[in-house]
Amino acid sequence: MNRAIRWYDYITVNIYWFALTTRSQVLAPLVIPLLVQQFVGEEVKGTYVGIIRLWALMAAVLIQALMGLLSDRSTLPWGRRRPFIVAGTLGELVVFTLIGFTAGLAGMTGYWVLFALYILSMLSSNTAHAATQGLIPDLVPEDRRGRFSGVKALLELPVPLVFVSFVVARLVSAGNLWGALLAVMGVLVVCMVVSLFIPERRLTEAPFALNWGPFLRLVVMTAAFTAIILGVGWAVTLLISAPLALPPGMDRVLLGTAGLLGMALAIGLGVWISLVIGVGRDAARGVHSSFAWWVVNRLAFLVASTNLASFVLYFLQERFPDLPGEKAAGPTATVVMLVGVFVLLTALPSGWLADRFGKKPLIVISGLVAALGTFIVVIGPDLLVMNVGACLIGAAVGLFYSANWALGTDLVPPEQAARFLGLSNLAGAGAGAIGAYIGGPIADHVGYTPLFVIYGLLFLLSIGALLGVRVRNS
Repeated sequence: MNRAIRWYDYITVNIYWFALTTRSQVLAPLVIPLLVQQFVGEEVKGTYVGIIRLWALMAAVLIQALMGLLSDRSTLPWGRRRPFIVAGTLGELVVFTLIGFTAGLAGMTGYWVLFALYILSMLSSNTAHAATQGLIPDLVPEDRRGRFSGVKALLELPVPLVFVSFVVARLVSAGNLWGALLAVMGVLVVCMVVSLFIPERRLTEAPFALNWGPFLRLVVMTAAFTAIILGVGWAVTLLISAPLALPPGMDRVLLGTAGLLGMALAIGLGVWISLVIGVGRDAARGVHSSFAWWVVNRLAFLVASTNLASFVLYFLQERFPDLPGEKAAGPTATVVMLVGVFVLLTALPSGWLADRFGKKPLIVISGLVAALGTFIVVIGPDLLVMNVGACLIGAAVGLFYSANWALGTDLVPPEQAARFLGLSNLAGAGAGAIGAYIGGPIADHVGYTPLFVIYGLLFLLSIGALLGVRVRNS
């Protein structure tokens, strides 16, 4: 930035986070589940949501890394990041328009068209996302980054979640899909236009030579992670289709146990393979065992928290017969909004709490509170009680994000911090893929209540992973 910071820079630099969260919170919990349900029917909707989530999230990992690399070296006339924000927004406008027309299709044709469009949406949104996350490091002096990050947190979490809950979700609940899509498209356009006023200058030359090595390593890691998820998912599906003569209720116990063990296996193998590919065999042999267990803790927690949001619409439809189809969109958005607000409320003081009481104790508390909130949601007799559980989950997630990341920064070798912490991006995407692809078929067979119980147990399992983490005073 070649001038003094002005008050509106806090808005222009961060405004596109509002667009990104609005887009994700409309597509993933609302539009995609409802359209998949329309195309494939009730009996296999979880399975097909799992398929679309797996491939979309794995694509997102690669696209964001690639676009981040390209925007880092950009010498385009409009600046380093703004051209990618504009290109991503224009791509999203096309995709959202096509999704609106896709709603008129039927059967598997509609599903596969939606599948392709969701992948394209990941391409366009992560083009803009990769550029947006480079703005604060590019333009803001270190002594102002805390304040800019605070505005970012506000625009990235509670503001868009409130907007989705009170505006977009009501349109979806009323059956007005086009209205909801147009609202999101309007947000994207407004945020793009405001971002054009970001005070960035054109780079006269690329700041570093192009190195494809890290990206190619990520491609291999992503492929390996995907293969593990596919393999475990195949095994669980095989068990589901086996002709077993079980007493009433035992199928839920058996498949619930298989699902929990399958997700745990995918988490463990995924972390081990990623470490071998990403940072070498020493990590797998125990040289960095504490870091490996930290990734397991992070991935297990995120598998549960991410997929609770992904399947909450189907869960509410199952629990409350008076909320069929799109009528569950409003309550779903309310649950997601409460989680987001409480994430923000606890994320702000959690850094101080972690420094005061230790990072590992705070992570343990977050796992216990998240599990308690999940079980309250499962047994809650009405939406009010479920919302209380959602608040507890949000509070736990806020505590976890700050304390877990702070713990990770203590564990990585200082000279290789970026290389090690880069694995967390794959963990974030892998979480959504593991929980959806393995969990979807289980829910189709025995219901969404057992699936939510599995997620609650994964919160507890994440605590167990901390036993392998050894850090002084943490």
